[in-house]
Amino acid sequence: MTDHTPPSRPLSPPLAEDPRVADWERRMEWPLIAVAGVFLVAYAVPIVWPQASATVQSVCSAVVFGSWLVFVVDYVARLLLSQQRWRFVRGNLLDLAIVAVPLLRPLRLLLLVKAIRRLNRAGATAMRGRVVLYAVAGSALLVLAGALAVTDAERGAADSTIQNVGDGFWWALVTMATVGYGDTYPVTITGRFVAVGMMLGGIAVLGVVTATLSSWLVQNVEERSDEQRAERRDSTDDLWARRGDVEGLVAEVRALREEVSRLRSNDGVGATSGASSGSTRGHAPPG
Repeated sequence: MTDHTPPSRPLSPPLAEDPRVADWERRMEWPLIAVAGVFLVAYAVPIVWPQASATVQSVCSAVVFGSWLVFVVDYVARLLLSQQRWRFVRGNLLDLAIVAVPLLRPLRLLLLVKAIRRLNRAGATAMRGRVVLYAVAGSALLVLAGALAVTDAERGAADSTIQNVGDGFWWALVTMATVGYGDTYPVTITGRFVAVGMMLGGIAVLGVVTATLSSWLVQNVEERSDEQRAERRDSTDDLWARRGDVEGLVAEVRALREEVSRLRSNDGVGATSGASSGSTRGHAPPG
């Protein structure tokens, strides 16, 4: 009977990373991390030191703009190197947001998100190492960025309780920890958007830390179980090896016994033949 079942359609292969884009990203990882660090310093100086001269503030603004321009060039270069550009855009929406939205001052801190992703790819290989790196770097960066952004937005506003960087750091810490004492709080629209981001980020970091701790405990239990199974397997293998040795000794003993029995049989036959020959010679008629 002929099978008329239509052939199954082959599954499409998984999307592979473009080798040219991957090579570019490997080359630009550490330079972009350095640019992000310079950007952070230039962004923070006018906020931490509001009495800075106009020249210093102009230099910082130029550095911030130049850092953003470097990330724009990086995105455009990867887009041009990609063989499937529309798919590249869809797969790198965060990068697109980083280069598109920093026209508003607080949103320029999205450049630091890019730095964390680069640092994660460059500095850790194991999954837990990446998670820990994300948690530590993300927590520190979230507090720093939130403090700077809310101070920049709230300083000088009417009825604001956040007037300096110290107030901003205190607010950022208690907000990210989801404590919220209420002694400092944002009153501007921009500051409240920053607060929403801090709250969501704090919940995300707490979830990452909890998940990392849980996975660490589970892996330790699994490793201990694997060690115990390996020990039992080694013990079983050792017993089987000893059994094989015993069986080999038994076979050798059996072979020796058979050899001894055969030798005894040969000796008995020889003795009987000798006795018969002697008897025959003794009873021979005299010549």
